[in-house]
Amino acid sequence: MPLDQTARDLLAAVHASPRAVAAHDKTAWVALFAENAAVHDPYGSRAHIGTEAIGRFYNVFIGPNAIAFDVDHDLVGGHSVVRDLRIAITMSTGATVTVPMHLRYDLAETEHGWRIIRLAAHWELAAMIAQLLRVGPSGVLAGTKLGPQLVGELGVGGAMGMMRALRGVGGGGKRVTRRLFEAAAVGDVRGVQALLAADAVVESSTGAPIAVAEFVDQARNMEWDKLIAAGRTVSASVRIGASRGVAFVEFAARGPRVTGVTVFLDGATPSGA
Repeated sequence: MPLDQTARDLLAAVHASPRAVAAHDKTAWVALFAENAAVHDPYGSRAHIGTEAIGRFYNVFIGPNAIAFDVDHDLVGGHSVVRDLRIAITMSTGATVTVPMHLRYDLAETEHGWRIIRLAAHWELAAMIAQLLRVGPSGVLAGTKLGPQLVGELGVGGAMGMMRALRGVGGGGKRVTRRLFEAAAVGDVRGVQALLAADAVVESSTGAPIAVAEFVDQARNMEWDKLIAAGRTVSASVRIGASRGVAFVEFAARGPRVTGVTVFLDGATPSGA
C-alpha cells in the first residue's frame, strides 16, 4: 500500500542515520536525536540518555569503526520505524563481525522536524563477543582495546551498564516465544493465553491494544525466524501470508511470563539504505 507523507518523513529521518554513520559525521548523527532521547544499544544495557551521552556512545561504538547496514525490510507503525537488518562492523584492528539485528526507532515531531526520541537496538552481545573472538588475533585485540575506550568515555558505571546486556531472557525466552507463535499460528487462543501474564498487553504496530483472540486470528499460519533475545525482550522476523514484519515479545522482570506482544506488519514498505 502507498505510504502517506508522515510515513515517508519518518523513513527519511531514520534513513539519515546510516548515511551519517557511513560519513563518520558525528554532528549530523547526534542531531537526529531529540534533546532527551534515549539510546538502548544493545537493548538490555544501560540507556544513553540525552545528546551528550549519545555523543559519547558515538565516540566508543561508531566513530572508530566502519559500519555497513544490510537492510532486509523497513516497517512503519504510528510514529515508529522498525528495521529488519544485519550490520557489518569492521573495527580499527581489521576484525569484522556481522550482527543480526532489529532496530526500533520511536520519533516525535519537533520544531526542527522529526527527531528520534528512543532507539532500541535488539541484538545479542554474547553472540557478537563469541564471533569476535573466533575472528582471531585481530578480534581479540579489538576486544582488548574496547575496554579502556568504554571506561574512558562512559566511566566504570557505563562500562558495567553495557554488560547488563549479557543478562536477560536468553534461550528460555526464545523457547517461550516459539511456543507462543506456534499456538497463535494454529489458532490456539487458550495456548496463547496460558503464556501471557494476567496484565499482558497485545498491541498492533500503531500502539492500539487488541484482544488476544484478534491477535490469534491475525497471526494464523504465521511463520518466523531470526529470534533475538535482548534484555527482557525477544524479537523475531515474521511473515503472515504475503506480509512481512517484526514481532517484539516482552517478558516480566522475573520469570517466563509474557507481559507484552507488539507486531509491526506491512507487506509493502520498501527498505532504504
